[in-house]
Amino acid sequence: MFSKILIANRGEIAVRIIRACREMGISTVAVYSQADKNALHVSMADESYCIGGPQVADSYLNMAAILTVAVVSGAQAIHPGYGLLSENAKFVSLCEKCNIEFIGPTSEMISKLGDKDIARKTMRDAGVPVTPGSDIIDDIDEARQKALEIGFPLLIKARSGGGGRGIRRVNSIDEFDNAFNSAKAEAQSAFGDGAVYMEKFLTPVKHIEMQLLADKYGNVICLGERECSVQRKNQKLIEESPSPAITPEIREKMMEAATKAAKAVNYENAGTVEFLLDKDKNFYFMEMNTRLQVEHAVTEMVTGLDIVQWQIRIASGARLNITQDKVFMHGNAIECRINAEDPDNDFRPGCGTIDFIHIPGGPCVRFDTAIYQDYSVPPYYDSMIGKLIVQARSRELAIRKMKMALSELTINGIKHNRDLHIDILSDPSFVSGEYTTNFMEERAKKIRNS
Repeated sequence: MFSKILIANRGEIAVRIIRACREMGISTVAVYSQADKNALHVSMADESYCIGGPQVADSYLNMAAILTVAVVSGAQAIHPGYGLLSENAKFVSLCEKCNIEFIGPTSEMISKLGDKDIARKTMRDAGVPVTPGSDIIDDIDEARQKALEIGFPLLIKARSGGGGRGIRRVNSIDEFDNAFNSAKAEAQSAFGDGAVYMEKFLTPVKHIEMQLLADKYGNVICLGERECSVQRKNQKLIEESPSPAITPEIREKMMEAATKAAKAVNYENAGTVEFLLDKDKNFYFMEMNTRLQVEHAVTEMVTGLDIVQWQIRIASGARLNITQDKVFMHGNAIECRINAEDPDNDFRPGCGTIDFIHIPGGPCVRFDTAIYQDYSVPPYYDSMIGKLIVQARSRELAIRKMKMALSELTINGIKHNRDLHIDILSDPSFVSGEYTTNFMEERAKKIRNS
């Protein structure tokens, strides 16, 4: 087992990893930008090092600075959290060359699955259902012809990266050229790779993902699903487990497909296979995330397993001592992402100083965050400032508990989206479980027409 781990991240996930390490008796090393000198993870870690200016390119994406700190501090491993360098194959390769364990899959695996075109082909060859679409297309004339064959609406998607960037929905051939060029440009700017492919836009659909753990010895277990269909601009807002749309029979088939996907690439560590589920209950592989998910806490609440600790154990060479038949889901869990943004002002990001905060409590209520009273939310990073998670015996009770917890959550001094979550949880479509990925779009239309 490792004796010291560097956390190459910030915010709530850095705090989450430090807590996991403390429970395991592992020393921690934090890195931070000049803007984060007063951040919670900085004071919680055993050692902390400033690695650059406030912009992520100068600090949290500064591979040389992070690896230098790892070597100087004597860290044996690096946990990347999510986002930032968590799916950067170059960084993982550098860790491997420096003989520092990357807590996640290998650089080769990340490259293979991060290339969504290769990932689609690999899954198709493994017998995993894949959304109808195209391979990589560079020529716009060829792409236009292929789009007519696929049919509209369709999605143009970046081969690399994620987070909703490099994706364009195209409803007709008249929109195609502009969407194709803008998707390629955004992908090139965001990921340094302008390659794109196309997929049939399936609607209405649900976004279902399967959480996996895989060790270095070929053992894979699936921890069940999370539903992530409440999204805004491809960014998830609410996640829940189990999905109200999944029957035991469909769950078994999706878990089998996810496990098959992981074994097809000899996957190791934590990973998530994402599927689209259509109205006829057919499911299709969308992508595989080779990292810890923001919403991992939902699965932790229903399974009782600490996914972060298992990441560390697997990276250190431990075998999974849990078999698939010993994985149980208890009750229902819901997570709401609390973002520093103003829903009443086109979701404009908010920053400023928190002058008062009250965090709800009680049985099976969890708030993962790095904010505190008098903390100043910087303008340089993602707007998410916390995740509120609850668990209860049934979905109805979980919704009720979440609404109570949200009403108790108080964060003064900045704009945030707490009230939006309360409204969503009261929406008949959400309560019924029939909501799909167009939920927020349909909700906005109702508000405009009311």
